[in-house]
Amino acid sequence: MSLVVRAARAWKAPRVFALLTLAGLVLGALLGIVARVSGADWLASTLDTIGTVFTNLLQFTVAPLVFLAIVVGIVSLRDLGGGRTAARLGGRTVAWFAGTSLIAVVVGLAIGLVFRPGEGLSLTADPADLAKVEGRTAGSWSAFLTDLVPANPLAAFAENNVLQVVVAALLVGAAAYALGEKAEPFVAFSRSAFEIVLTVIRGIIVLAPIGVLGLIGNAFATYGSGVVGSLFGLIGTVYLGCALVLFVVYPVLLRLVAGIGPRRFFGVTWPTLQFAFVSRSSGASLPFSRQAAIDLGVERNYAGFAVPLGSTTKMDGCAAVYPALATIFIAHLAGMPLAVWQYVVIAAVAVFGALATAGTTGWFTMLTLTLAAVGMPPAVIAAGIAVIIGIDPIMDMMRTATNVAGQITVPTLVAAQEGLLEERTEESGSDAVPQPA
Repeated sequence: MSLVVRAARAWKAPRVFALLTLAGLVLGALLGIVARVSGADWLASTLDTIGTVFTNLLQFTVAPLVFLAIVVGIVSLRDLGGGRTAARLGGRTVAWFAGTSLIAVVVGLAIGLVFRPGEGLSLTADPADLAKVEGRTAGSWSAFLTDLVPANPLAAFAENNVLQVVVAALLVGAAAYALGEKAEPFVAFSRSAFEIVLTVIRGIIVLAPIGVLGLIGNAFATYGSGVVGSLFGLIGTVYLGCALVLFVVYPVLLRLVAGIGPRRFFGVTWPTLQFAFVSRSSGASLPFSRQAAIDLGVERNYAGFAVPLGSTTKMDGCAAVYPALATIFIAHLAGMPLAVWQYVVIAAVAVFGALATAGTTGWFTMLTLTLAAVGMPPAVIAAGIAVIIGIDPIMDMMRTATNVAGQITVPTLVAAQEGLLEERTEESGSDAVPQPA
């Protein structure tokens, strides 16, 4: 066996991969600080290039991956008992999406009320960050509805508008489902193309330690450690809120509904959650999330439908915990205490607005939607987001890991209720970096 093959296998070993990822995180932060303190523009530019290339590689796969996964998943529902069964599964899945989002936003609000992030701070937004925020379109219900269907389906892929890709996939998948055998050539092509995309992702995943080095390094080189220190209260509460949902809420629900213990759940899903943390992309994590659900016992055809749907609509980190805490934080910065009705509005937006995070603006759309819903003036919204935008990559890691955990948990809960959960005796997960099925 060649040294190259041995090195590649060692890189993929879970403990080695975890250490490499952690090393990339720490080294990236140190290099970013060095670049900022020393004024080494070449180092900052190099870190930016590494992070951008890694992000582009992930984004390259997201739109086709989501489209193909949803189409194949919908067609596969035919094997589960027909249209009524599919409709029942879809309805129960969406109900669990909403219910767990409500729990997550309540956790976020409770932490915000206890720790009161932003209270006593008086931070001024950087003019460059303020200009960046003001140049983006704020989230709104009307914009969300009008943006559902693309005027040009190719434009949805070209612009990487995941929400429009999801709508297109649902329409095409439903049509292929209805046509039955007449659509088999198209279905066979879609399945083949799906496998090709999965193979591409297998190559990208091994670059995660290098990618996180560039992403974190660029963040520190651009904003410095001072920004992180001054906003540590928000970072800490976001991590705490997400950790409670990830390590307490989901395991309790899985134990009560599906009979799956924490050791088994995290043994199976930990490599996937680790990749989600590093990549900051639910879409890029989709094939690993799907396989993790299958490994937990979820029926393959249902997992092929529910997990891809969840990867764009089930965002407990980005759409529930984070908007609640960030809204409280910005309200404290602006000296505008929130009333009881505004807390209720935050919870309602988290339950009904998760789809807004499926677009290219992600967390930005959901946060601006929440801030607008509670009555924040546009100037306050722009200034508040400009203050926190510098630390977003750090918070996004934990948010994405929480999102992905929820996208695995809900299909497992529904499968248990519908009798689609196979009994497994394994108490630990795979001994390798996650490989998509």
